[in-house]
Amino acid sequence: MAHYFEEHPATAGRPGSVTLVLPDLHLKLETDSGVFSPERVDQGTRILLESVPPSPPEGDLLDLGCGYGPIALTMASRAPRATVWAVDVNRRSVDLCARNARSAGLDKVRSLHVDEVPPDVRFRAIWSNPAIRIGKAALHEMLTRWLSRLTPDGVAYLVVQKHLGSDSLQRWLNERGWPADRTASRSSYRILEVRSREAAEAAP
Repeated sequence: MAHYFEEHPATAGRPGSVTLVLPDLHLKLETDSGVFSPERVDQGTRILLESVPPSPPEGDLLDLGCGYGPIALTMASRAPRATVWAVDVNRRSVDLCARNARSAGLDKVRSLHVDEVPPDVRFRAIWSNPAIRIGKAALHEMLTRWLSRLTPDGVAYLVVQKHLGSDSLQRWLNERGWPADRTASRSSYRILEVRSREAAEAAP
């Protein structure tokens, strides 16, 4: 069985499209089989985009696990002077996100495989609907890799379903030195706000 977190999905392509409608934007996005939630924008993604505060207007921002791009394109639409790095392990997703960004005229979206991001880039904001189903060990490794690249004043927002371990993930983040607070809760989804380790060390 193919999974959306495989680098090269074995599933034959089945192109489609979905519409993302938010109070401040309206996007039509190309989708395909073998990527995350190809038939509709996932509810968790929608709750994240409706709940997070504005991202920094400039600098480098990250959509971790971009899929076909609803989060990355929303970030880029709301912060047109920022560079939005849209990363995924799934090559089909990366290609779809790049095409959707071009179609929307969002030329500051950089859609890349996770291993292609320059190592010196640090992020003022990370938004993610993380791939919980990759397993706890792989999830923790992924979050450690990318949260370590927050700027000292950077903030990450993660959306996680309660029954998929949002509360235990929050505890793990705090135990590892990333201050994590629940900032919203809706339809069994939790929004976790995660600060950098530097912010924790600087706190009185």
